[in-house]
Amino acid sequence: MKNITLSADELLIEKAREKARREHTTLNERFRNWLSQYITSPNTSKDYKIFMDKHKDINSSRKFTREEMNER
Repeated sequence: MKNITLSADELLIEKAREKARREHTTLNERFRNWLSQYITSPNTSKDYKIFMDKHKDINSSRKFTREEMNER
């Protein structure tokens, strides 16, 4: 395994270490997991374009109000 050096705010690092401890892991392990996910994650911008191209024929026929767009 190869070592790397990263720089971050000291308080941020300490809070991340505390969180990792609460999760019964280490900051190094969390970073390795993140790195693996980062390199295998799909290209979301490309996926978005494909999705939009596939559904470009959908038309709402009107503009929604702010209240309608924020309804849950």
